[in-house]
Parts: sequence; C-alpha cells; structure tokens
Amino acid sequence: MTDYLAAAMAMLGPAQNRYADPAAWDRLHEDLGVRLPSDYRILIDAYAPVQLNGHLYLHHPATERWNLGTKIRNTVQAWSQVPWDDADPDEAPRVLFGLDELVFGAENGLWPITSTDRGETVFLAPGPNAPCLLVEDGEGGWSQHSMSFTEWLYRYLIGEDMAGPNSSAFYPGPVKLQRLPMSADERPEPWYGPDRDM
Repeated sequence: MTDYLAAAMAMLGPAQNRYADPAAWDRLHEDLGVRLPSDYRILIDAYAPVQLNGHLYLHHPATERWNLGTKIRNTVQAWSQVPWDDADPDEAPRVLFGLDELVFGAENGLWPITSTDRGETVFLAPGPNAPCLLVEDGEGGWSQHSMSFTEWLYRYLIGEDMAGPNSSAFYPGPVKLQRLPMSADERPEPWYGPDRDM
C-alpha cells in the first residue's frame, strides 16, 4: 500500500518546517471544534504557506498572513450564505453525496482545507467513509474522493482529474513551489522539488 504522505513529500522535496508549531494547531483545533487529519497537518507544517504549481494554495495556522484559521473561517462564512435549498438537485452536494444536511464549519459539516486560483475548493467531509474529501470545481460541479488529503494531493500533482472531469492541472517536470509573501514588499522566489521523470 502506498504511503501517500511520503510520496507527496518526495515530489515536493525536503520539508522546510519554517512555521511548525504544535501550539498553533492546538489553538486552531480548539477554535474550530474539530481536529484536522494528521497527514494534512504534517504536510502543512512542512511547506506552508505556499503555492504549488502556480494554482494550489496551502495556508498555515501559525502565520498572521495566509493564516489557515482565518482562511477556513472566511470560506465557511461565504459558503454558508449560499442558498443551497434553491440548487438544482444535480448540483446540490447534500443530495449528491447523501448528507443529512449541508452545513459548513460545524462538527458534522464540511471544512474547507485548501483551494486553487482556478476557483476549486477542497472540503474535508464527515461520514462513515472517512477520510473523505468533496471538491467543488468553481463552477457548481462537485466530486467525491474517499481518500486522505495527501493521496488527493499526490494524485493532483501527477495530473489526475481531482476536481471533476477535465480538471487536471498537470505540469511536467519538478513541482514548482512558491512561498507566499509574508509582508507587502516581500517577493519570494520559487523553488522546485526533485526531478520526477514526468
């Protein structure tokens, strides 16, 4: 069985761990009332805040800018204002995935854990098939992935359609990583993971 955390980190290169802080995760979990998966936390600590391959953003709970807790709360608030009862049944995630109710940011709700500049949002979903992710493609389409975040990320980086049909964001060669600027005047330079023979 593939260790997807190790496989994803092998593509991204050595862990940076610039902001790793267990207390920041404890504060975030207490604030949210939910514990985020350990593979997700390890990967976030290793690289975030960062943009991967020019699209996927990973925030961190220990930073003021690009703060994961702030991003989750803001995204939950925005998604909670959508009138989901008016949605076409073919596009309503509650119906599509058999959820008892559609809530964001509650114990049994959807938790936004990453997003892209293409409008895609990845949600950690509750339920008996944990781990499970639901991905909205930015245009009202949804897909379900019964896998860990690191497996989803690995498959995303190798070019699989991880936000629905024809959603691949594959770039051959090493993965491009770019630190997110921590001040208005900072212009971080990108760096690259190891060669992937892709």
